Amino acid sequence: MATRWGLCGAGKISHDFSVAMKTLPPGDHQIVVVASRSMERAKDFAKKHGIPKAYGSYEELANSTDIDIVYLGVLHTEHWRVGLLFLKAGKNVLCEKPFAMNSTQVKDLIAAAKKNNVFLMEAIWSRCFPVHAEVRRLLAEEAIGEVKLVKTYFGSPQLHISRSVEKELGGGALLDIGVYCLQFVLMVFNGERPESIQATGVLLDSGVDESVVVVMKFSRKRMAFCAFSIAARLPNDAVISGTKGSIKVLGPMHCPTTLVVNDKETEYPLPEPSLPLNFTNSTGLCYEAEEVRQCLLKGLKESPRMPLADSVLLTEIMDEIRKQVGVVFSQDSQ
Repeated sequence: MATRWGLCGAGKISHDFSVAMKTLPPGDHQIVVVASRSMERAKDFAKKHGIPKAYGSYEELANSTDIDIVYLGVLHTEHWRVGLLFLKAGKNVLCEKPFAMNSTQVKDLIAAAKKNNVFLMEAIWSRCFPVHAEVRRLLAEEAIGEVKLVKTYFGSPQLHISRSVEKELGGGALLDIGVYCLQFVLMVFNGERPESIQATGVLLDSGVDESVVVVMKFSRKRMAFCAFSIAARLPNDAVISGTKGSIKVLGPMHCPTTLVVNDKETEYPLPEPSLPLNFTNSTGLCYEAEEVRQCLLKGLKESPRMPLADSVLLTEIMDEIRKQVGVVFSQDSQ
């Protein structure tokens, strides 16, 4: 039986997700419905992607009986409210990153998933890429000895995009792209909580972070360094340095196709898209979709690649970084 997907949101990421799904066997995955707050948008999207059904409200999707999982691709300021709608309706949910605006909201979502006994995963698609699977394998084998330092960079000039710069839309570098740097560090250190976090950054006039540098210290004298910016182009790579060598994930590190281990380079090509994409390497969303399918087939309520505990820790770290840098969202006082 194919895993039947319902898409919540008819924006750019839902478009790319639909294109990525076309690279998977139709016997395994089918998008059966798309929901938008605008029926017209939903119908246009459904027509473009060959989706049989369209809804003009999220409530209709929550009440739908012919889906196995909801892909939540709305603005992240809405993740908490809309996520709770689906979880309380007993729906499995794959929620785009960042999971929510702060760790309180993330814990609410997880509590609702547990109460209703449904699957929930934060869509950190990076974790499902073949390159990241290989990185985890190499680390488990201690291929570069003991890891001493992890460095990650992600910078993309996007000050012209309102979603990136406006506080009401959850803007700023941290929640949009810094999350990828931090999740990579947590993956390398197996979801361990850092002993200390030091963050400094510069803010835009709107009160969101433009560029941030984070240094974290972990047990056994291990360190991590992250730099991310929505004003500057950075190398967008990640380097893991150990006592016996290094692993380098070439840019774009959040959706990578090239891995360099002790100067030996390996390519992991992506499936070809059938339609133009909005974001880099988006056909790689197929890996995340397949991970969800495998979890559902096994009856799991969370993904071992992106466990809910990692999502909680990730958001708690982001809360602390925002506190140090001085970014406050209205959701923080709710």
